[in-house]
Amino acid sequence: MINFNGNTLADDSKFLNHTNRGFRYGDGLFETLKVVNSKILFWEDHYFRLMSSMRILRMEIPMEFTLEFLEKEILGLVKVNKLENTTARIRFTVFRDAEGFYLPENNNVGYTIEAVEITNPFYVINDLPYEVELFKDHYVEPGLLSTLKTGNKLINIVGSVFAKENDYNNCLLVNNSKNVVEALNGNLFLVKGNEIKTPPLSDGCLNGIMRRQLISILGSVEEYELKEESISPFELQKADELFITNVIIGIQPITKYRKKTYRTNVVKSIVGKLNVKVRLS
Repeated sequence: MINFNGNTLADDSKFLNHTNRGFRYGDGLFETLKVVNSKILFWEDHYFRLMSSMRILRMEIPMEFTLEFLEKEILGLVKVNKLENTTARIRFTVFRDAEGFYLPENNNVGYTIEAVEITNPFYVINDLPYEVELFKDHYVEPGLLSTLKTGNKLINIVGSVFAKENDYNNCLLVNNSKNVVEALNGNLFLVKGNEIKTPPLSDGCLNGIMRRQLISILGSVEEYELKEESISPFELQKADELFITNVIIGIQPITKYRKKTYRTNVVKSIVGKLNVKVRLS
């Protein structure tokens, strides 16, 4: 079952037509959330990012879109799908619900909520080999829009096809200054000695929720120095560790990039702190 503008519909319902602006122009945003035993992880961070993104896109935010209302809608769908006692992946999509060409006739919005069951209520480290490569066919154009989770993810899609065609687990995206920005499905962190770097938002990376959690955690750990600085492709092969973060997987260590292999010592020490933060939040 899915939620469409507050109404619960069967998964195979046909509720969008050809004039939908999300379909036509990618005129929409989405949040990917993890729900564990009816608790939305990092819900306030997700909510305020969504509200900020809607304002940036000049969408009309409905009066009922309060923190409490959207939480109730999400958890209501979780319950309808009988996922309240397990772990679920939620996609909350909001789109401008208006006709028109590039110029919409109004700034009203509609929304959908989808829920599917996933494993691992806690964040765990995947010890399997995980190889990445740079994707350089297209570049991320840094700017405020590149930091948002919009409905336009063509670089991520084409990069994912490239990765599959070449037997990579993931690809790293670069911006038009040739700096490494992020992975196809998450933010990037680089470890060298006691220094941990992640690209700044000004380089064009997603303003990720898990990125925010890791920055908070690492900022309070004395043995590491966290820096938000540009990462050049040259630095990848000099790093001790690389890892990717997003809300669903938590932390994904990279084990190989070209001829370079990486350790996972720092990653394994951080994941425990992340799970503690989840339990206390």
